[in-house]
Amino acid sequence: MIQIGSINTLRVLRLTGPGAFLGPLDDDTTEILLPGKQVPADCKPGDVLEVFVHHDSEDRLVATTLRPLAQVGDVAWLKVVAINDAGAFLDWGLPKDLLLPYNEIPREQKDHLEPGRFVMVMVFQDDQGRIAASARLDDFLAKEGGGFNEGDKVEVLLADRTDLGLRVVVNNRYWGLVHNNEIFGTLRKGDRRTGWIKTLRSDNRLNIALTAPGPGPGKIDTAAQGVLDRINSHGGFMAVTDKSPPEAIYKLFGVSKKVFKQAIGSLYKNRLITIENAGLRVTANPPEKN
Repeated sequence: MIQIGSINTLRVLRLTGPGAFLGPLDDDTTEILLPGKQVPADCKPGDVLEVFVHHDSEDRLVATTLRPLAQVGDVAWLKVVAINDAGAFLDWGLPKDLLLPYNEIPREQKDHLEPGRFVMVMVFQDDQGRIAASARLDDFLAKEGGGFNEGDKVEVLLADRTDLGLRVVVNNRYWGLVHNNEIFGTLRKGDRRTGWIKTLRSDNRLNIALTAPGPGPGKIDTAAQGVLDRINSHGGFMAVTDKSPPEAIYKLFGVSKKVFKQAIGSLYKNRLITIENAGLRVTANPPEKN
């Protein structure tokens, strides 16, 4: 079955003037056109292609080898390219722009949308089966997330600041929160990051960390190796200590101050570095590994 708004693996059924007709691997009755300009030069019947299926400018269902910035079920940070009576049109990486209908724009956002600005939307199929965007994220995202364990790795999309921290979209399905004391470095709305489930709250709301959890099995070794590699890349000495500001530590090593302190403690214990008043220095003759 062909999935509209998604990447499909389809078989080439036949080649014609307009292009290649494709169909599902297990069904010869459904056909969809891949326009000729996108057909690979060596394409032949029986070949298998990965294509995105959508509606073209004439509302016909077609395939494309182009990859959109988002598929149905994805939350994305997209640029507004035009606005008319139907709504806002968004650049999602395909020739036909993605429509954000006016009824899918919250009232507080309508006056701020204009060409050149970005908006966070969910890509979905409307009642007619057409691919559209919605800025009403609360209609699609759950505030509670089940089935997670502490330390689970997740994909997050950075959203809005709040008094408590930074709201993030977790795995395109849930709202999560990065608390202020977990925020390091420069974070921009619309950036995608790897995150981790920090705590499992009793109400199933998700607290997210943007640095890998520690301590834990193998965590200190991984962080310590990263710190050691960074010091070596600076000639064996760096003017940074456990007294340095958290922002400076994150900028240099990409970890929180807590994880950094654990990492240099591990390196010092294993006699791989010395801790001086002015900074950290790699030892001249580190012990041999067993």
